[in-house]
Amino acid sequence: MKKSFYSHGKLLLTAEYLVLDGVKALAIPTKKGQWLFIEENDTDQINWRSYDEEGHCWFETKLILENNILQQAQGDIDDHDITNTLINILTAAKELNPNFISYGKGYNIESRLEFHREWGLGSSSTLINNIAQWAKVDAFELLENSFGGSGYDIACAKNDFPIVYARKEGKPIVTTVKFDPIFKEQLFFVYLNQKQDSKASIKHYQSLPLKDFDKAEMVVNEITTKIIDCTTLDEFEALIDQHEEVISKIIKTPTIKSLLFSDYSGSVKSLGGWGGDFVLVTGSENHMNYFKEKGYSTILPFSEMVL
Repeated sequence: MKKSFYSHGKLLLTAEYLVLDGVKALAIPTKKGQWLFIEENDTDQINWRSYDEEGHCWFETKLILENNILQQAQGDIDDHDITNTLINILTAAKELNPNFISYGKGYNIESRLEFHREWGLGSSSTLINNIAQWAKVDAFELLENSFGGSGYDIACAKNDFPIVYARKEGKPIVTTVKFDPIFKEQLFFVYLNQKQDSKASIKHYQSLPLKDFDKAEMVVNEITTKIIDCTTLDEFEALIDQHEEVISKIIKTPTIKSLLFSDYSGSVKSLGGWGGDFVLVTGSENHMNYFKEKGYSTILPFSEMVL
């Protein structure tokens, strides 16, 4: 019998970086996510295939359990880095549930993305949450024991509504909220044509002296609350502009608008790790020609991206 598991992608609207230290973040599950299909086979081997949004197999490997250690099957010469990452996740899941993946059992497994894997919408977090469902383990623990990170992306993977996410004493606190602004037709997501390395972003942030953290925590918590409740585009733009300035000072990095879009009339806000993936921009559909002329052709309206 074939089992299937599904997880939503993610977008972090507020508290990027600071969410790692307990600041409240507004995060949104995306319409597109990732599937995991599992079927037992008659061998002792795990045959894994990963497919992109167009149905092309971009990665495959064969794994085997020997002496209770999961490893690449002999003769399999596919991408070792990705295979090792997969083995690390599956091994962490087995440590949380020793009955997961037992000797002598084989599986044919397919992971299927619905979004472009370079988009930064959570190809890793959706995979981790799917594996956690399969292994019957806590997805936040699995993240902590494999990739690390704040866990907001796991919370998005699990939820069908926008959330406010915070970590207190290492534990996730997730509250579903309504975020369906009346001005949503003037909100767009623009892809910056490069994927941001989440681990590198986190490492950079954690290396910084955070002398202004307490003040930033208070301001960003307040901005998050106000963004959820705001009713006008003008107020929303003022809040995200303020948020950009706060984070810019904390991480000692210029805002993306000042770097790339300084002459744009609307607001531009980074989402997640600065420097790649998507930015949130305000404006009309006609305003999006500004970005297209600069070579940013992947532009998704709010209603197309957000669940």
